[in-house]
Amino acid sequence: MTEQQTWSQRFESALHPAIARFNASITFDIELIEYDLTGSVAHAKMLAKCGIISPEEGEQLVAGLEQIRQEYQQGKFSPGIDAEDVHFAVEHRLVEIVGDVGKKLHTARSRNDQVGTDTRLYLRDQIKQIQKQLREFQSVILDIAEKNVETLIPGYTHLQRAQPLSLAHHLLAYFQMAQRDWERLSDVCRRVNISPLGCGALAGTTFPIDRHYTAELLQFDKIYANSLDGVSDRDFAIEFLCAASLVMVHLSRLSEEIILWASEEFGFVTLQDSCATGSSIMPQKKNPDVPELVRGKTGRVFGHLQALLVIMKGLPLAYNKDLQEDKEGLFDTVNTVKACLEAMTILLREGLKFRTQRLAQAVAEDFSNATDVADYLAARGVPFREAYNLVGKVVKTSIAAGKLLKDLTLEEWKQLHPAFAADIYEAISPQQVVAVRNSYGGTGFEQVRKELLAARAQVDS
Repeated sequence: MTEQQTWSQRFESALHPAIARFNASITFDIELIEYDLTGSVAHAKMLAKCGIISPEEGEQLVAGLEQIRQEYQQGKFSPGIDAEDVHFAVEHRLVEIVGDVGKKLHTARSRNDQVGTDTRLYLRDQIKQIQKQLREFQSVILDIAEKNVETLIPGYTHLQRAQPLSLAHHLLAYFQMAQRDWERLSDVCRRVNISPLGCGALAGTTFPIDRHYTAELLQFDKIYANSLDGVSDRDFAIEFLCAASLVMVHLSRLSEEIILWASEEFGFVTLQDSCATGSSIMPQKKNPDVPELVRGKTGRVFGHLQALLVIMKGLPLAYNKDLQEDKEGLFDTVNTVKACLEAMTILLREGLKFRTQRLAQAVAEDFSNATDVADYLAARGVPFREAYNLVGKVVKTSIAAGKLLKDLTLEEWKQLHPAFAADIYEAISPQQVVAVRNSYGGTGFEQVRKELLAARAQVDS
């Protein structure tokens, strides 16, 4: 049997060792120790300010907590399974350092509001780090896009050739996705940054505490207005997991495109040695491991979101031990998103080389300029649907003859419709097809340059 815990004087015997291990969270919630110490320092200062403990006792508690922080950072404080969780581990060490005054730290506080505070401090910090990584990811996208405004790439719908695009325009779509991710995380942070400290176990406390003071010390925007809600709310964690899942969706979509682009069938990019691996038996291969892993890890993050939703759906108020299960998935999601953002940023910066000649060849060998033939006729008074049907027939006969639209003679064009003139060849050249699409948000080079300026301003701000 293990030694009795802080809470166990109500019990006649200690936990069975297997149950103690099953019950413990110290193996993973040690991740929260710095945040637990920060929250405890604020709580100790508030207790002293409100006269619940003496100023001298408050100073002792703060000094002891900062000593624990230093010990942890130096690798001298590594609590084991007997500590049960990070909160008891800190309290036990604090009593060793400052004596019985350490037992006063938990006055007017429960582990329920304590862990809620720790988790919010942790997540607020991690969101800021992820947002910084998103900015770096966006900056690399812009670096590539700025060099490739007039580089063309086939655009697809249904994974069929549709219309040619500026490569910069294609990449900027991912910039915009990342921008929404950045903004979404900012919005989530507003609901992360609410203090539950002082809510107690579920009903508040009889002590004359000042919750606004601890919130101010911890830089929370506001406090929970309802103590039951304060200790049981995990909406903020679910919202973060939703936002993180969307980050992974966007990284996974880009990963899928890179995987396709790197294949022999597409051949749009070459993988650099620094970001690719080989086969154990096929010496000719370069494998796109980075985007494949990102694509795979996306499901892992989705799973953590689903798990927390299932945990929360049937919980009565207020705190339940089920909520211990929120942390491992949350921590793993943070680590996974950060690792994937870092890897994809490196891959874009130094792991890919676009094959511009292959891209130019690709946009010149298909019928993705067919819409422009219809637009050509429509601009000359032919009803669009009539023009559309005419061009469909042209494409059909051209395929049968083994020709592209650019291969038709002017006489053949005029036989199709008298509105055709010599300028049809310029109108259907890939560069012109892209250049003329200058509607707001379009792929026209002029619009893309405007979009790049606006995007760069967002990143720089």
